[in-house]
Amino acid sequence: MAMPKLSEGSIPAILQGDSSCKPILQVINIRPINTANGPPRYRLLMSDGIHTLSSFMLATQLNSLMDENLLATNCICQVSRYIVNNLKDGRRVIIVMEMEVLKSADSVPGKIGNPQPYVDGPAPPQSAAPAPAPPSKPMYNPAPPSSTNRVLSKTFGGGGVHSTPGGTQSKVVPIASLNPYQSKWTIRARVTNKGQIRTWSNSRGEGKLFSIEMVDESGEIRATAFNEQADKFFSLIEMNKVYYFSKGTLKIANKQYTAVKNDYEMTFNSETSVIPCDDSSDVPTVQFEFVPISELENKSKDTLLDVIGICKSFEDVTKVTIKSNNREVSKRAIHLMDSSGKVVSTTLWGEDADKFDGSRQPVVAVKGARLSDFGGRSLSVLSSSTVMINPDIPEAFKLRGWFDSEGQVLEGTSISESRGGVGGGNTNWKSLLEVKNENLGHGDKADYFSSVATIVYLRKENCLYQACPSQDCNKKVIDHQNGLFRCEKCDQEFPNFKYRLILSANIADYGENQWITCFQESAEAILGQNAAYLGDLKEKNEQAFEEVFQNANFRSYTFRVRVKMETYNDESRIKATAMDVKPVDHKEYSRRIIMNIRKLAAQGV
Repeated sequence: MAMPKLSEGSIPAILQGDSSCKPILQVINIRPINTANGPPRYRLLMSDGIHTLSSFMLATQLNSLMDENLLATNCICQVSRYIVNNLKDGRRVIIVMEMEVLKSADSVPGKIGNPQPYVDGPAPPQSAAPAPAPPSKPMYNPAPPSSTNRVLSKTFGGGGVHSTPGGTQSKVVPIASLNPYQSKWTIRARVTNKGQIRTWSNSRGEGKLFSIEMVDESGEIRATAFNEQADKFFSLIEMNKVYYFSKGTLKIANKQYTAVKNDYEMTFNSETSVIPCDDSSDVPTVQFEFVPISELENKSKDTLLDVIGICKSFEDVTKVTIKSNNREVSKRAIHLMDSSGKVVSTTLWGEDADKFDGSRQPVVAVKGARLSDFGGRSLSVLSSSTVMINPDIPEAFKLRGWFDSEGQVLEGTSISESRGGVGGGNTNWKSLLEVKNENLGHGDKADYFSSVATIVYLRKENCLYQACPSQDCNKKVIDHQNGLFRCEKCDQEFPNFKYRLILSANIADYGENQWITCFQESAEAILGQNAAYLGDLKEKNEQAFEEVFQNANFRSYTFRVRVKMETYNDESRIKATAMDVKPVDHKEYSRRIIMNIRKLAAQGV
């Protein structure tokens, strides 16, 4: 490969405001900058063949070039994106945002040409005062932005100036250049996530807060408003709207609680102003860094990450009580599949769970979901996460095209273990004969499978029992024959009880049959009646009670079954429990049958 030619004269052009060039430069020297907090920083002495300049600073998201020893003295690079920042004394710093090493240091004989140091004069006049630099740090220390698709000059170039309510003016700067050593700045950003107002209480007192996430061309940042600021700004700030944000306190971000790609986070203070921006078409929306579902098993527990998938299946909403505050919230599990064919169970909470409609198998993108190892690998959507249904992004269009053309006939392989009928979705399909031949349930852990089968016999004897009426207790009660029913677990006596079902059912398909145990919800789905009604019917109308069971025979369902070898009185046998019973989705079932026929035909069977 020929030696790349350096972009002669590009260093003066960059400092004079040319934001569109992508110069080829040589690294003459690299010097680490001491930082008290955050990732290491590197200052570069670069040459364009004619001039050298030591005012290049490597953005922290490019530190991997140093870690992997790709960036070294004498190597030749192409700088494809950068930001020029002005210091208080008039000097400039060039923040290198994107850079590619074209020629490694060991393949370059030495310094090219005889470049001379470029003397950087005062910055061109601007209507805004430059942000002050920290006294102990002569250079900017900006946060790393996420990758972007467009050059920054449109949003931040052209000397854009914004008038604040106080009558002063400040230049609009990119989010990527914000750092704790600046005091006067204005950013123009779109709000991509807005949390609800939450209250807090600890030894130092109590208060309220809400957080937002915002994005511009250069990157993203999280901001939090407390107490008076929370009251002031909550009703003003709306999702997806663009605002001018001026003044705020910046500090090192706590990455444990946010997936926002920025070393800093913002806190609104008494001087903060938020002003709507009408001209917002060029400000980007949410920025994602999607992780394929197939790679989730290689990620660490509690990692915050972005994921996109087709909603292959979803569960009904349930209500759970949060122990810490005794508050009831909605919960729903959805099962997302991407083009890898892997499926992950993802839990939605609160309003996201209540409003979700997966009937048309939408594309779902989640920013900042938390990865759990509870039941294989699963995801949970946090209050700080952003959920988008059928988002207007290229990845969503590509995924939809794949699913409609070929993905919809795939069973998918779940990386999430089924728990109480929630995990797995339409995965691990087996015929009852395959379950028997493959000895499912004989291992140390329980096995789960899905099967379409028909009810051939229901054992109605002892299918109902009298249970404790307490909300969270289903223990069988003892009838004292005096109008009172005792629960040994609760150590209480009650004047009433509730009926619960334990139904033994024999199900069959074309090749085998299987006895399964169906508890409350599954039994009610099969019988088409609730336990309370059946208990009343059994006492008052034996014939009608019999007819309920007769009518349930020879109906087909999709069963999700747990199988596990259990030992009782020194006798071991497979126990099969119905975790979920649903009507057959004939469209999906037919697709799967057709796919199996095609597989067998391809094998010449």
